[in-house]
Amino acid sequence: MRLPMAVPPVVGYAALYLIAVLAGAGTTLGGAGEPLVWPAFGVAAVWLVMSRDSLWRWAEMGLIGVLTVAALLITGSGPMDALLEGLTAMVGALTLAVAAVRWLPSIRPAGDGGRPLSSLRDLWWLTLCAVLAAVASAVLRTVGDLLTAADGTLALAPAAATVVRDTVSVLVFGTLTRLAADLLGGHRREQLKIPNSHWLECGAVFAVSAAGYWAVFSSHGLPIGFVLIPLTVWAGLRMPSPLVILHAAVFDVTALLFTMVGHGPYATVADVGVRILLIQLYAGVLASVGLALALSRDERDSLIERLQVSESEATDKATMMTTVVNSMTEGLAILDHSGRLILRNPAAGRLLGAVNAVSGGVALGSDHGFFRPDGTALEDRELPHVRALAGEEVEPMDVLVRNAAVPEGRIVRFNVARLVLGTGPYHVVVVFHDVTADRRHRDELMSFAGRVAHDLLNPLTTIEGWSEVLEQELSGYQPAEKVARIQRAAARMRTFLNGLLAYTAARDGKLMPTTVNTALLVGDIVNSRLDQAEASGEAPPYFEVGRLDPVEADPVLFRQLLENLIDNSLRTMGPGVAPYLAIACQPQPNHMVRIDIIDNGAGIPPGMWHEVFTNFHREKGGTANGLELAICKRIVDRHGGLIEAAANPYGQGTRMSFTLPAGRSAYARALTPAR
Repeated sequence: MRLPMAVPPVVGYAALYLIAVLAGAGTTLGGAGEPLVWPAFGVAAVWLVMSRDSLWRWAEMGLIGVLTVAALLITGSGPMDALLEGLTAMVGALTLAVAAVRWLPSIRPAGDGGRPLSSLRDLWWLTLCAVLAAVASAVLRTVGDLLTAADGTLALAPAAATVVRDTVSVLVFGTLTRLAADLLGGHRREQLKIPNSHWLECGAVFAVSAAGYWAVFSSHGLPIGFVLIPLTVWAGLRMPSPLVILHAAVFDVTALLFTMVGHGPYATVADVGVRILLIQLYAGVLASVGLALALSRDERDSLIERLQVSESEATDKATMMTTVVNSMTEGLAILDHSGRLILRNPAAGRLLGAVNAVSGGVALGSDHGFFRPDGTALEDRELPHVRALAGEEVEPMDVLVRNAAVPEGRIVRFNVARLVLGTGPYHVVVVFHDVTADRRHRDELMSFAGRVAHDLLNPLTTIEGWSEVLEQELSGYQPAEKVARIQRAAARMRTFLNGLLAYTAARDGKLMPTTVNTALLVGDIVNSRLDQAEASGEAPPYFEVGRLDPVEADPVLFRQLLENLIDNSLRTMGPGVAPYLAIACQPQPNHMVRIDIIDNGAGIPPGMWHEVFTNFHREKGGTANGLELAICKRIVDRHGGLIEAAANPYGQGTRMSFTLPAGRSAYARALTPAR
C-alpha cells in the first residue's frame, strides 16, 4: 500500500537539501576551503532527476541555487563565495540530470515505472554521469576562484579532490536520497526485508566496522587504512544494498571527520591539498567497492531466481510434453543427422515393432524391415528421413514394415520434416501412423471397381453393337440423331471403364522391368499422334525431342505412362493454339533419370499441382475420365520414382516431370540415337 507523503515532494527535497548544505558547510579542513563532506551535491542531483518531467523543474533548479546561497550566508560565507557555490550547485545538478536522461532513462520516479540501481551497468553509467557533473561544477568553481582570487593561482589537487568528493556524494548520498523517496512513496520496501537470521550479522558488520574505524583513525601516523577495506567487502557481500549504502555513508563520513580533526593515517600528510585528495579517494574507493559488490550480488541473486523460475517452467512443460507425446496414438520420432533415434514415443515402438521406449539411440534403417508397399526392399538412401536429411523435399510416403515383431506386416505412412537446431546439421521429425486398414479398404474398392468395369464391358459391347444396327435401320430418319447420343454415351462409358481397368492393371499387375530404349519408344508414340492428327484433319502437334536415355522399367506400363502424359498435354491446348511439346531427359543422382514433358497448353492453376494426380481429378470442362494422371503416378511409384507437375518455366503451359531408374543394359544404351 502506498503511503502518502506528509509534505509535497518539492518541500521535502528543499528541506533535505537545506539540511545537507548546513551540515556540509561545517566540515572544512582547518575552517577554510572546500568542505570535506558535501552531501548537498548528491541531494540536488537526485532532486532534479526525480522532477525532470515536472512543469516546475526550472523553478526547482533556481530554488537549489537560492537555498545554497542562503545557507552559506547563514554559515558565514562571503557573498561572492555563496553566489559562486549556488551557481555551481545548479550547473552540477542540471548536468547530471541531462546525462541521466541520456544514459540512465530508467532512473526516474518509482511511480512512473522507474527503478533504483540494480546492476553493475547502472553503477558504471551513474558514475560516469556523476563524474561529468562534478567536473562541470569544478570547472565553473575554478574559473570563479581564478577571477576572484588575488594571486590568480590554480591548485590542481584541491580541484581533483572536489571532483572525487562530488562523485562520491552522488553515489552515496544521492542513492540514499532516492531510496528514502521511494520508501516514503510506498515503493521498494521489499528491499529492506531482511531474514531474522541476518539481522545479527548486519549488526555485527556495523559493530566491527565501528571498532575498526575507531582503532585505525584514532591513532596517529599509522598507514593502515587499507585494513578497513575487508569490512566494506564483508558488508557488500552479506548485507542488502540499502544497508551497504548506509554503511558506506556512515563510515566514509567517519573517516572524513577524523581526518578533519587531525586523526587517522591521512592526517599526517603535510600538504593540505594532497591530504584532502587522498582522504576523498579513500572514501571513493570504499563506496565504489561496497556498491559494486552489493549490486553484483543482487544481479546474481536475481539471475538465479529467474533461472530457477525458468527451470521450473521448463520442467513443467517438459512433463506436459512427455505426457502428450507418450499418449499419442501416432508414432513420433526425432532423428539426428546420422539417422539415429534421439527421441521416440511408445506408439513409434509399437508401429515399428521396436522396444517400447521414449529414447532410442539405434539407427533407423532398412534393417528394421522396411519395404515398398509392393514388397520390394527399400535401401537406406531411399528412406524418407534419409532423403530429408540430404536436403530433399519429401512427400508423405507409405512403407511396409515387416520384421520379427510384426511378422504379418503393416503399412505405415511416414511424414517427415526437417528440424534445424542452431548452425548444426539437419535433424528430422518423423510422424507416422498405421494406414494398413485404409489401404486394404481402398485396394478392395479398386479391385471391386476393376471387376465391375470388366463385367460391364460385355453388356456395353452389346449396346454398342445394337446401336450401330439401329442407326443403319433408321438412317435418314429423325430418330437416328437420338441413336447417335446413345453411341456417344456408350463411348464415354467405355473410356471410363478402360481407365478403371488400366488403373487396376497399373496397381496390381506384376512388374517385368527391363532396359527400355526411351528414344525409340517416344519416337513411335510421336509418329502415332502425328498420324492421328492427319487422319482427323487437325493441325499436327509440333514435337521437339531432345536427349532421351534408356530406363529400367516395365515396357507396357512405361508406354502407358508416356502416352497418358502426352495425351494429357494435347488435351489441354486452348482453341486456336498450335500444339507444342518438348520431351527430354537429364541424369539424376542415385542412378535415376528424369524425363520432362513441356507443353504450351492452358496450364494447371496454382495450388492444384499435387491434386491432379489424385483419383478422378478432372479439370473444369475436361473430357478425360480423371484417372490418366493417377495411373501415371501409380506407375512411377511402383518403379520407385517421383512425378510432379509445375508451370512451364519458359512460358505458358505445364511441365510434367518424372524419374525412373536408369537403364542397365549396355545394348539398349548403344541403340540410343546420338543427338
